[in-house]
Amino acid sequence: MIGEKIRKLRKENHWRQDQLADILNREFGLKTDRVMISKWETGYQVPVLYTISCLAKIFNVSIDYLNGDGVAKINSKGVSVPVLGYVRAGIPIEAVEDILDYEEISQEMASQGEYFALSVKGDSMEPRITEGDVVIVRKQSIVENGELAVVLVNGNDANVKKFYMNENGVTLISTNPSYDPFYYTKEQVESLPVQVIGKVVELRAKF
Repeated sequence: MIGEKIRKLRKENHWRQDQLADILNREFGLKTDRVMISKWETGYQVPVLYTISCLAKIFNVSIDYLNGDGVAKINSKGVSVPVLGYVRAGIPIEAVEDILDYEEISQEMASQGEYFALSVKGDSMEPRITEGDVVIVRKQSIVENGELAVVLVNGNDANVKKFYMNENGVTLISTNPSYDPFYYTKEQVESLPVQVIGKVVELRAKF
């Protein structure tokens, strides 16, 4: 089990759980703590692939050695990432239990960041993206203007929209002309908040 390997390697390095968490936070910008390390080690929760790759670097071992069953799984062809039915503020993506399916991405893609997939709801992004399609998303908090982003507004379910930002605020645009753009002032972006949680990098259309 991956948790047993993490615990074994941590003890071999004479680190406490909080010390390992501090290293992950400092060197890789992960937001983890002693409680999360404990969950990994006891098997209560499995780290996603990007976190596993960070742990492998810290412990100087291969990803294949560390990886076990869990949210992100390595096989001979690629890496499976979970298809989520929702994403909400305050719930870490790796903790979401509403996993609808898995989608495979290449190991090369997986090495470039942390990914999840999201099942699209509604028709606001038609005709290109329709309800039930799946988008592959790389977790990141910043996107370029015009890119497709997964955005949380006021902590509600994440939406896929074209993202635009200027000095006055943020605009979220649907590709379906039946829907008006959503505009948020700088103050609203902070107070609601309006939060980018990822960039859409691939569409998996469902028929």
